[in-house]
Amino acid sequence: VQLQASGGGLVQAGGSLRLSCAASKRTSTRWVMGWFRQAPGKEREFVAALKFDGGRTSYADSVKGRFTISRDNLKNTVYLQMNSLKPEDTGVYYCVASGRIIDSSWYNDANYNYLGQGTQVTVSS
Repeated sequence: VQLQASGGGLVQAGGSLRLSCAASKRTSTRWVMGWFRQAPGKEREFVAALKFDGGRTSYADSVKGRFTISRDNLKNTVYLQMNSLKPEDTGVYYCVASGRIIDSSWYNDANYNYLGQGTQVTVSS
């Protein structure tokens, strides 16, 4: 499975960006896709995840109310709409996916089977 992420860029604080990540295929009915991010000098952290079957979502506390994760089942694509961006949202955003991850394991990127290339998001103050 290959993941193709896009949509990063440079935006001013308060602005919006939308990230996309397309999977070449889904491997199971338990397919989960999500986003992690890594700021310079920091560890990669969970941002949001979504289960395609049923649409269950989860968000990091730092992005709740500002970011929305959604999906297009036909395109095997997940989106991350990021509004009210802050400078602390700056980092490389990575798309992840798995066909056999349990819900409680969504928050650790090591539990995902697939990792896409990162896309840079820079929020200027």
